[in-house]
Amino acid sequence: MGALVKAATVALAAVAALTVQAPPAAADDICGRQVGGDILIKYTALGGEGGPLGCPTTNEMTTPDGRGRYNHFARGSIYWTPETKAHAVWGAVRDKWEAMGWEKSKLGYPVGDELTNADGQGKRQQFEGGTVYWHPTLSNGAHPVWGEIGKLWGRYGWEGGSFGYPTSDEERSDAIDGFIQGFSTNQTVLWWSRGFPVEHPNLSVCTGECVGYKAVTNTEWVQKTEVGHSLVDGGTDVSVIPTEAGFEDADRNYDALWDQAFKKVPYPKGLTDAQGSSLYTQLACHARYSYEIFGRYTSGDSWDLEGFRRDVSWDFGMNPVTALVHQCNW
Repeated sequence: MGALVKAATVALAAVAALTVQAPPAAADDICGRQVGGDILIKYTALGGEGGPLGCPTTNEMTTPDGRGRYNHFARGSIYWTPETKAHAVWGAVRDKWEAMGWEKSKLGYPVGDELTNADGQGKRQQFEGGTVYWHPTLSNGAHPVWGEIGKLWGRYGWEGGSFGYPTSDEERSDAIDGFIQGFSTNQTVLWWSRGFPVEHPNLSVCTGECVGYKAVTNTEWVQKTEVGHSLVDGGTDVSVIPTEAGFEDADRNYDALWDQAFKKVPYPKGLTDAQGSSLYTQLACHARYSYEIFGRYTSGDSWDLEGFRRDVSWDFGMNPVTALVHQCNW
């Protein structure tokens, strides 16, 4: 019996010795700081101390929300959560993210590394709540794009498409009960509205949730063009604001007027040929039959083209007799 106890004691001591001799792997000491786990793997893959991040300036820390972990480095940070994994954030994108409140902001955690855009100059990085874009000359800093404005921007080709890079953050606009955001190409403004206030003019399609874009045109006959797209029923309207010369002379060349209306903004995506034809005839009709009476034009300050109106024959739309009845709204 004594021999059995002695043998058991020796065995337990051996197990204890093995346990002490084989602890879990500790974080590496790098530049006097502790970096471990998936953050260390990402850091090493990026070149470690000799890579773009440089030396760590903090030990691995728990984020304030308790969900993730991070290390700050001389030239950036690495953030990790079980869901998003480890990703480095640096440069102008990191500066913007920090200014917005890090992971506590609407952006949340990074879900990918920083990427170079197709133009070879701009950068982007995706976060849980949106994507931050930056360009050395076109973006006026780094700006997040998200939500319905981001979806609309994407439909027209992202930063390489019709609108270019974001040049501002989203800003609240009480005038449309929504948000606006500036973009680089032609200083276009994209917007989202939960539904225009009753007193807002022009785009009748936006009685409910709506997105759109507008730009100052400043051609001979057109000051500004705005396009609205309903997220409720898919309808599209176009508002063209003429110059004084447009009110007076634009009926001399309807093709030129049409080209000027879409000189600085893209033709709306998703319109059928019949809808496009109806918009063209509506524009021509307004240009032909906008008369000044007591200092105001009969069409108002804008020529509003409504995508829901049926396509009609040129004779019906432009005939002076029928125009007295339909007033370009058939």
